[in-house]
Amino acid sequence: MLKFVIFSSVLIALASSIELTFELPDNANQCFYEDLKKDVDTVFEFQVVTGGHYDVDLIIEDPNGKTLYKDTKKQYDSINFKAEVEGTYKACFSNEFSTFSHKIVYMDWQFGDQNALHAAVTQGAHAMTQLENYAVAIGDKLRTIDDYQTHHRLREATGRKRAEELNERVMIWSLGQSAVVVFIGIGQVFLLKSFFNDKRTRY
Repeated sequence: MLKFVIFSSVLIALASSIELTFELPDNANQCFYEDLKKDVDTVFEFQVVTGGHYDVDLIIEDPNGKTLYKDTKKQYDSINFKAEVEGTYKACFSNEFSTFSHKIVYMDWQFGDQNALHAAVTQGAHAMTQLENYAVAIGDKLRTIDDYQTHHRLREATGRKRAEELNERVMIWSLGQSAVVVFIGIGQVFLLKSFFNDKRTRY
């Protein structure tokens, strides 16, 4: 039992990630922070799901303020780097160039070796037990499921946002059509009323 607990701890310690979808208002900045150990491999991915021209600015800095990545008006990108120093790393998204359109951004920040699990459990002198084999297989399946869920969430967020925008446009169009119908109805009433007005002829 103790061996399984230690093995489970290895599963968690080898690789971790932060994955979320957030709203970035116009003329706004949003920063995220993560404490990383030295020489840890890091993968940072992002994608603008909806909003404007589907672009944002991004800057990533290390604890010393050194810029590791900086780009403007990007729709998506994947950044790989190794933590040179231990400390708090910062990733900031900016939508300051947009004056009226807010964005929905997906972010996935992975750190640690995603493929080191097999090496960690096989580098010892003993062979892998059946329980360890099951744990490795389950870990692989969970990563696959997580990838499918990520793509599904992105599609769902994009579809929901487009549906909301379409619903808003349909509502505005319906209100305009209703106003036109009311205006035409009032005009027809006055027009018909004018046909039945008695006009007295002056001699």
